[in-house]
Amino acid sequence: MAKGKWAAFPHASKAFEYPGDKLHTAWAKLHAGDQEPLPDATRIAALIKANPKLGKAADAARIAARLEDAWRHYHAGEFEAADEAGAALGALGAVVANKAMGIHATYLVTDEKERMKRFQLVAERAEAAIAALPKEANAHYFRAFSIGRYSQLLSIAKALSQGLAGKVKASLDATLKLAPKHAEAHLALALYHAEIVGKVGGMLATLTYGAKASTADDLLKAAAKLTPDAPIVYVEQANALLLLYGDKREDDAAAAYAKAAKLKPIDAMQALDIAFAKDQLG
Repeated sequence: MAKGKWAAFPHASKAFEYPGDKLHTAWAKLHAGDQEPLPDATRIAALIKANPKLGKAADAARIAARLEDAWRHYHAGEFEAADEAGAALGALGAVVANKAMGIHATYLVTDEKERMKRFQLVAERAEAAIAALPKEANAHYFRAFSIGRYSQLLSIAKALSQGLAGKVKASLDATLKLAPKHAEAHLALALYHAEIVGKVGGMLATLTYGAKASTADDLLKAAAKLTPDAPIVYVEQANALLLLYGDKREDDAAAAYAKAAKLKPIDAMQALDIAFAKDQLG
């Protein structure tokens, strides 16, 4: 993406900076939701062994250092820098690049056409990453994430007619097969069920797409059990309640947003999730 087109992250904090070994120490907590492994030299060497076209094993330590820096940019809210650093590493950096662009587009891009353009780019990069490293859960997850976000900018009729729902479901199923504890994939799949049921009705949703309100509820509970301190769990819980039940569960949705709003963020994405929750509460 061109320079000067990325809105700045508005909640910068020293608490979101993870220099040196602090990133390693905090990694498990930072990535509880997406289950992304620490990109150290051993992991990078294994990925290159799985696909030698991605680089040389001798360069694994250097690539790992660059990738860790990209993640430091991401967690600090330096999304453009994270995207550029990740994209420069091709399939090896696709996850951090796609997460940076995806989260930035979701929360900090206001122009709808620009958001759609970015989600399309994330989907393209995710598909290339799947082709290169098909056993990487987050390659599949960001295909689902980007197509899902893109779909939300279309009418439900257009999204369904283009088969986008099926693509999202297939990629989320692949993600969870590879990473069963991927909380963000559980949330995305919950929203898949909730959006279809909410838009086309329970019976049609079940008969045509296999979507059920009860399945959405089970997936939301699973995500909350996996990552109880992640604000996105309660944001998506509220969003699902509004999609499924509208005004009838407005108070429950507000309670979920309030729960998210009270949490303390550990990185930029969490800060944006919390800010969104606060905005919904007015």
